[in-house]
Amino acid sequence: MGPLHGVKVVEFAALGPAPMGAMLLADLGAEVLRIERKASASGRPTADLFDPKIDILNRSRRVVALDLKKPEAIETALRLVAGANVLVEGFRPGVMERLGLGPEVCLARNPRLIYGRMTGWGQSGTLANTAGHDINYLSLSGALHAIGEPGGKPVVPLNLVADCGGGAMLLALGVLAALVEARSSGRGQVVDAAMTDGAAMLMSMMYTLKAMGQWTQERGSNLLDGGAHFYDTYQCSDDKWLSVGAIEPQFYALLLDKAGITDPAFRAQWDRAQWPALKEKLAAVLLTKTRDEWCAAFAGSDACVAPVLDMDEAPLHPHNRSRNTFIEINGVTQPAPAPRFSRTVPAMPTAPTVDGDAGAVLADWGFAGDEIAELQRLGAL
Repeated sequence: MGPLHGVKVVEFAALGPAPMGAMLLADLGAEVLRIERKASASGRPTADLFDPKIDILNRSRRVVALDLKKPEAIETALRLVAGANVLVEGFRPGVMERLGLGPEVCLARNPRLIYGRMTGWGQSGTLANTAGHDINYLSLSGALHAIGEPGGKPVVPLNLVADCGGGAMLLALGVLAALVEARSSGRGQVVDAAMTDGAAMLMSMMYTLKAMGQWTQERGSNLLDGGAHFYDTYQCSDDKWLSVGAIEPQFYALLLDKAGITDPAFRAQWDRAQWPALKEKLAAVLLTKTRDEWCAAFAGSDACVAPVLDMDEAPLHPHNRSRNTFIEINGVTQPAPAPRFSRTVPAMPTAPTVDGDAGAVLADWGFAGDEIAELQRLGAL
C-alpha cells in the first residue's frame, strides 16, 4: 500500500492543523486511530460548522471515543500509545500533561514513540499559553504584512500559510524525520511543531530577496506580490480572471506575442518604475476577451498564463482530471492524496468515521473481550 504502511499513529482529536497532519500520514498509508473525547462525535466544538460525515480532514481513520476524565480511559489511551509509532496532539501546552498523557509518561511506556505536538505559538515562548488562530500566527512571521494591494490593508490568504503549510505539513515532516532517526537510535522524541515557526520558514525566499535589496516593505510593489505587471491576476471581459506569471524573458516574450502586444514600452520588463503603467496597459488588453478566449490563445504555450478557477471549476479542468487531482468519496469532492509514488501507491482514502466500532478497534489493538466489556461498563469507552 502506501509508503507509511505499517506505521501506527494515535491521534488525539483536536482543532486546527493537527487533523490535517494526521490526514497526511493516513493518506500515505499509516494506520491512524483517532481518540475522540466522549460525547464529541466530531472532535470539534463547532458542530454547526463542521459536519463530521464530510469533514475531509478526518478521512481514513478509525475512531475510539474515551471519557478522558476517567482513569480507566487514560490507561486505555496509554496502552494504545504503547503500541503506536507516533502520537499526534494539537492542544495548548500543558493540556496533555494535565490529562496524564504528556511526553514523559508516554515515552516511559514507549521509548521509541514519536510525540508530535502541534500548536500555534509553540511549546515555549512568551505567547505559548495564549489563544490564537492562523491569522495571528501569520502576523508574527512577516507574511501577512507582505500580502495585499499597494496602499491597502494586509489580505488574508485563507488559512493556507500558517495552518496548512506551516502547521500540518511541518508537523508531518517533523514526525517523519524523527521516525527515520529512531530507526538508527532506537529512541523516540518530541516534535514541537509551531505554526509561527512554519509560517516564518515559508517566508525564506522573501527574506532572501529582502537581504539582497530586492524586496520592499510596501505591499504590492515587489516581484512576487503582484507588483510586477508580468506576475499578477487580470480581469477578462466576462468578469473571470487570468493569472500571469511570465517572469523569465523567453516566457515574457511569449506573453506579449500571444496577447498581440507590440507596444515598445513593454521592453522595459525589469524597470520597476514602469510596472504600474505597464500593468494598466496589460489589464486593458486582457479585458478585451473572455477568460476562455484567452486560454485558447495561450493554449500549449510557455507564456505562463492560466485561468483562475473556482472550487467548482477546478476539479473539472482537463489537467486535474488527467491526473485525478481530485477524487470523490461518498459524493464529496476532495483533493486526492499527494505526492505520487511509483511503487508504494497509497490506497484510496476512506470516508470520515462518525460512529466507529470501538470494541472491534480495541480488539485489533490487542485488548481482550472482557477488558473491552469492562471499559464499556465503566463508561470509559
